[in-house]
Amino acid sequence: SANIACGFHASDPEIMAKTVSFCIDKNVSMGAHPGFHDLKGFGRRRLEVGSQDEIRYMVLYQIGALRSIIEAENGLLSHVKLHGALNNMACEDIDISRTFTKAVKDLDSTLPIFVVAETELQKAAMELSQPFKCEVFADRAYTDEGQLLSRAIAGAVIRNPVKAADNVLKMIEDGALTSINGKKIPVSIDTICVHGDNAHAVKLAETVRIRLENSGITISSN
Repeated sequence: SANIACGFHASDPEIMAKTVSFCIDKNVSMGAHPGFHDLKGFGRRRLEVGSQDEIRYMVLYQIGALRSIIEAENGLLSHVKLHGALNNMACEDIDISRTFTKAVKDLDSTLPIFVVAETELQKAAMELSQPFKCEVFADRAYTDEGQLLSRAIAGAVIRNPVKAADNVLKMIEDGALTSINGKKIPVSIDTICVHGDNAHAVKLAETVRIRLENSGITISSN
């Protein structure tokens, strides 16, 4: 599956359309990936939020843009996943998570959202009975609270494909993620994220997939 930027933190209408075309051609599930309106910072800067309405309509605007392109090309939007700083803030703040989840639910009560496992995002999805899939990250380290470790800290981004594959397989076998300090946090795992802007993304994704398949784990579209 692919999480497709919707023009705010990256991309533009033509790039979105080309990406949709690639996904349809390769039978890849497509998800909307809304974030802050922050091209310069790639959506990874924590911006001030004026109101919950700002979050609601910022998210709906981006989902709508991608969904219209997908449907015009006879495709189907399969999920929604927040990007970058907005995702991190939602993981920590139940109000942001509820606003985001309700916005998706009001648009389509059957549309799954990707949630970082055991965070406020998962809590909001459960509260509002919105379908969700728990996500873990192949190329990121975690804090003791189960949040993504800040990219400003050494070791936060995993670039070694073999290490990433080892980490993912261990998470699945343990049913838990291991924090940077060795703390075990039980999680359900439905989907595994590899960041596309990681310079080693293709090799990393390939290595993770091969390791899982060699361990008897089937990979499928969401």
